[in-house]
Amino acid sequence: MKLIVLGLNHRSAPVNVREVFSFDKTEISEAINHVYEHEQVAECVLLSTCNRTELYAVLEDVENPKEFMLHLLQHLKGVEDMTIEDDWFFMYEGRDLLAHLFNVASSLDSLVLGEGQILSQLKMAYISAYSRGLTGPIFNIIFQRAISVGKKVRTVTGIANTPVSVSYAAVNLAEDCLTKPMSEAKVLVLGAGEMSELTATHLQSKGVKSIFVSNRTYHKAEALAKRFGGKAISFDSFINQAKEADILITSTGAPHYIIGPEEATKIVAERKGNPIVMIDIAVPRDIDPDVSQIDDVYLFNIDSLESVVEANKHQRELEAEKAKPIIAEVIDDIEEKLGYLSVRPMMVLLSDKAERTRKRELHRALAKLPDADDRLRKIMDNMSRMIVRKLLRDPMIRFGEVAGKDEENEYWKLFHDMFDLEKERKSL
Repeated sequence: MKLIVLGLNHRSAPVNVREVFSFDKTEISEAINHVYEHEQVAECVLLSTCNRTELYAVLEDVENPKEFMLHLLQHLKGVEDMTIEDDWFFMYEGRDLLAHLFNVASSLDSLVLGEGQILSQLKMAYISAYSRGLTGPIFNIIFQRAISVGKKVRTVTGIANTPVSVSYAAVNLAEDCLTKPMSEAKVLVLGAGEMSELTATHLQSKGVKSIFVSNRTYHKAEALAKRFGGKAISFDSFINQAKEADILITSTGAPHYIIGPEEATKIVAERKGNPIVMIDIAVPRDIDPDVSQIDDVYLFNIDSLESVVEANKHQRELEAEKAKPIIAEVIDDIEEKLGYLSVRPMMVLLSDKAERTRKRELHRALAKLPDADDRLRKIMDNMSRMIVRKLLRDPMIRFGEVAGKDEENEYWKLFHDMFDLEKERKSL
């Protein structure tokens, strides 16, 4: 049995590769249903955000985990024929997987250190897998603890005290590019999802008064615009509104470009030389990168945000150091629990056999003491329980100590033969 995570993120792969392996909610549901086709996968969780896609799995009888996981991820995404480069992907196993997962949950591995979205995204990924029966005793322990650790890190440290996220970084970048105060800027937001809502929140905190929202589903655009005192624009008309905007921020779920060179040319044609800042924080991207070649268009995609993040990076890095001992302590505890899981079935068999023997012999003894009152019966019952517990204590402790070690198989055979547990197992 092996615990494996294979993935790619903002450090390992460029955005054009990440968007190929990005899964939306519907795709995740369809993909994890296909996991059942692979009998080597005992447990599985698929996490996909704008900056990462990670496939976690408990594998059985797999000789080459990375090759297997690469093929599995390609199969789940439907890109089996795609030529891939090995360095796009990272893989962690065992304790390294635990460290990576807890760093992700604590936002220590995020593009924006300390951002808050990843914890809810991880929770949703786990719930999605759990609800379909794809998690078991191992991932239930690991992911529940990861979510708990993520919450603790944000509470105990100051890593989230400075409000920085991808959306916040986008707003900062837009502000840096403008030659006018944010309070005078006209902003058009394409998309009405969580990222767009966060972006609108940060825009308003920067003093922006004129916010326009456009979305394919008009009532969603209306709802978001109303929250921020803005105005909804029909998706068919966003090009005309963009001609008036100083800043255009896109975060839709479209599987293709919604702004290409042709659309961008129409936008700048009537702007009389006034530049427009376009910030594409969607994955897959909403804006064709060739748009950057058009005069008076300043285009940034999600990979461009790294430079903006530097403003609060140092302070957050100091706070991140406080999170490391919290994570290390939990990893040690998890490893101990996971080691115990491998020997638990044997311990249960032995305990059950001892308990049945105890009850049988106690019944025989009490049958010879027909005059025994309730007090005496209770004393004998408690005494027999303590005898069994003390007799089993040392063997159980020793068996737990070798869990996950080379000697474990020897102890399995020894206990199995010594206590005739095969017969016990068949009797259940």
